[in-house]
Amino acid sequence: MPSVTSDRFASIETHGLVRLAAATPAASVGDVGANAAAILSLAQEAAAGGADLVLFPELSLSSYALDDLHLQEALLDRVEAEIGRLVAASADLPVLLIGAPVRRAGRLYNTALVIGGGRLLGVVPKSYLPNYREYYEKRWFAPGAGLAGLEVEVAGHRAPFGTDLLFAAADRPDFLFNVEICEDYWAPLPPSTFGALAGALILCNLSASNITIGKARDRHLLSAAQSARCIAAYAYSAAGPGESTTDMAWDGQAMVHEMGDLLAESTRFGDAPELTFADIDTQRLRLERMRNGTFNDTAAAMGHPEQRFRRIAFPFRPLGDRSGLHRPVRRFPFVPADPRELDADCYEAFNIQVEGLVTRFRATAGRHFVIGVSGGLDSTHALIVAAKACDRLGLPRSAILGYTMPGFATGEQTKSNAWALMNALGVTGEEIDIRPAARQMLADMDHPYAKGEPVYDVTFENVQAGLRTDYLFRLANRHGGFVVGTGDLSELGLGWCTYGVGDQMSHYAVNSGVPKTLIQYLIRWCIATDQFDAPTQAILTAILGTEISPELVPADADGALQSTESKVGPYALNDFFLHHIVRAGQPPSKVAYLAWHAWRDPAAGDWPPGYPDSAKLAYDLPTIRRWLDNFLFRFFTISQFKRSALPNGPKVSSGGALSPRGDWRAPSDGTAALWLDELAAALGPAPPS
Repeated sequence: MPSVTSDRFASIETHGLVRLAAATPAASVGDVGANAAAILSLAQEAAAGGADLVLFPELSLSSYALDDLHLQEALLDRVEAEIGRLVAASADLPVLLIGAPVRRAGRLYNTALVIGGGRLLGVVPKSYLPNYREYYEKRWFAPGAGLAGLEVEVAGHRAPFGTDLLFAAADRPDFLFNVEICEDYWAPLPPSTFGALAGALILCNLSASNITIGKARDRHLLSAAQSARCIAAYAYSAAGPGESTTDMAWDGQAMVHEMGDLLAESTRFGDAPELTFADIDTQRLRLERMRNGTFNDTAAAMGHPEQRFRRIAFPFRPLGDRSGLHRPVRRFPFVPADPRELDADCYEAFNIQVEGLVTRFRATAGRHFVIGVSGGLDSTHALIVAAKACDRLGLPRSAILGYTMPGFATGEQTKSNAWALMNALGVTGEEIDIRPAARQMLADMDHPYAKGEPVYDVTFENVQAGLRTDYLFRLANRHGGFVVGTGDLSELGLGWCTYGVGDQMSHYAVNSGVPKTLIQYLIRWCIATDQFDAPTQAILTAILGTEISPELVPADADGALQSTESKVGPYALNDFFLHHIVRAGQPPSKVAYLAWHAWRDPAAGDWPPGYPDSAKLAYDLPTIRRWLDNFLFRFFTISQFKRSALPNGPKVSSGGALSPRGDWRAPSDGTAALWLDELAAALGPAPPS
């Protein structure tokens, strides 16, 4: 396997990432030479850090709060001279977005200069000029709204001028950006909306934006909303200390959002110049737009704005250190690390499941919920959802018929937990020993186990799994109820469920939209928020501490129980793979790269609240590769036919579901070869399993 620190695998452009640096330079009050020096210094630092694009604040070259000094010829001449020097110095720098006043046809414009490769690539004027409260920009500047197809000459460089400019990197089709200035994104219809509809994946805002109480929250709201609505990244940089405080103050807020999520944010009210790096996943953005028909329908309804934009090409030249990753990568994509978000997500997820079960029960002629209770995570969660559904329906919890069905490998701990939970919840509990029926079936099939041989193959396992589900369906017939499924989203992704009359089937699959990692937190949330009484919570805590096992094969000579994760891989990794490959459509090599960054250091990252310290594992690249190969084979080759026959169940997470009537449609006779080949091309042939 190649070294992850020296080859293409570790380089960000290999994985569709663009490194942006939002700059907060030390400003001055009209000292254009000092401003140019500060800009150049940060640009050189950004180049060393591997930046592709550097965003500076509005009017960063001249200073913003100059009032009538904007109209002084000496100042404007010096601005133009410094523009010439910055263009000349840009040959070995990233693309620079610099704010400056620019003269054209007898008017002065508040503009963004796009500079790269020793060229002035384009000049974008500010569309909307604020002229209310503390702002008086129309006194000095002409509005840029509607200006298109024009050119301007600045410092001896002739360049496109207008709000109709997109900037596209040669040989990097996803490195495509658009520029607007400050007030533009406070408008009801920001110019960047049209830039996004024309194809821009990165939207940049050069801002001055004085600070007042609560304004930082408003900027976050607008940036996040624009990035989410436009399926884009939105980068913002506001003026910081050094601007004139005659009537206003400045906090230097810089931030980058991607599809509503904050990637990075600067220090506010800092004295030192600062660069805020963020690696923008332009590949992810492009793939998401492909999925979102509404985005493209809007572009069509607006007359295909790309026809009205000029694309300005510039050469892409990787600079500086391209390793590392400047973006958060959640180890648990389905489980927020922020306690408030986690609480809100768990509240919604739990109640989505309860609502789905309540509505389905009302629509049936049944009198009972029928559920198999093993004492494991999934059946525990399905049972407490059913208990809450009874509470919502005004039914006694005895309407739930819970059955524990010990087999050849059922442990005493899980069986006792199952009984304790049923008793604590007040459901109707019964026990059916399936071993006699299983022995009879194995004997009828002339299976070696029936002759006393210790053969624990898939037939041995599925005889037990199938009998349990068969009993549940017949019990539902017997008692006028329906079977509540317990299998979760992670198991469906891996095909870790017995098809037909097995745990793949039920009358309503209440857990089918919930991944294993989230189920653990939903149970923790039920405990933390006192959804049940103290005895029930004590049992739930005990169940959380048991190892995940199907308990179908007897313990080995050392007493070790059958372990699910030793067979299919850690659920934490599998859920990571499931999110990035199925929901986001990312190639396997990219998923391996992201997983390596997320999981290589046990001391860093976004461990959700309450996660046990003993489980803070690290996974190296060979381990990630092993289980990713396994996931790809299981997901694409051997398990789609099970998902194609999935019972009804509610979609819970925006991260996706696998119902053929919902998020996922795929052929049941597909192959994983394409995905395995892509991974092998990046990491070499898979080691022998």
